Amino acid sequence: MAVALLWGAATGSLLTSAAYRLSVPPDQPWRRTAPDGTPLPPWPIPTRSLPLPALTAVLCAGLAAATGPRPELAVWLLATPVAVLLAVVDIRVHRLPDLLTLPLAAAIPAALGLAALLPAHAGDWPTALLATPALAALYLALHLLNPSGLAFGDVKLSLAAGASLGWYGWPTVLVGTFTAFASGALYGLLLIALRRANRRSTIPFGPFLLGGVYAGVVLGAVAAG
Repeated sequence: MAVALLWGAATGSLLTSAAYRLSVPPDQPWRRTAPDGTPLPPWPIPTRSLPLPALTAVLCAGLAAATGPRPELAVWLLATPVAVLLAVVDIRVHRLPDLLTLPLAAAIPAALGLAALLPAHAGDWPTALLATPALAALYLALHLLNPSGLAFGDVKLSLAAGASLGWYGWPTVLVGTFTAFASGALYGLLLIALRRANRRSTIPFGPFLLGGVYAGVVLGAVAAG
């Protein structure tokens, strides 16, 4: 768990600068300069900001505690900083960049395939592969029914979500998906109750989608023993 904490803190320290660069509206290019006009390097730079490193470290430690020393843990630890970055950008500008969602959609099934070749893994790669298009089809249908309620970026992100949840089986897919929509709905109702939104307001769904995946993976890992 100590290694997971250090990994989360180290990678989380890179997220503040990455989030600043990517938090722009869809019709604008990525930021290349700091607020004072100083050119930014093309790679993320470490910062001393505490919240994102602390959050990423806690999330990685939780995954390590639930998964144990199984090979799929490496996949979850590699994906966690990307997930945190996606959530931050979506909260800030309601955007899930293709720069992150599409590589993640390809990398997670491939990495889980490698994990399936190693002894002591606790998942099922064929189910992960089947769940990938299955969950994406659900999200695509919901997007087509209500484009303003569920953006196409969420559909792209659901590919990685399906693979991650499917690794631990179809019940985990159901748990993670239900958690995502239930938490998103509760948050929307809370905003309406506080009069900070109405029924036509849009909220970033990416953080809830990712939160559902995290909950499902943790519960699936614990159930897998």
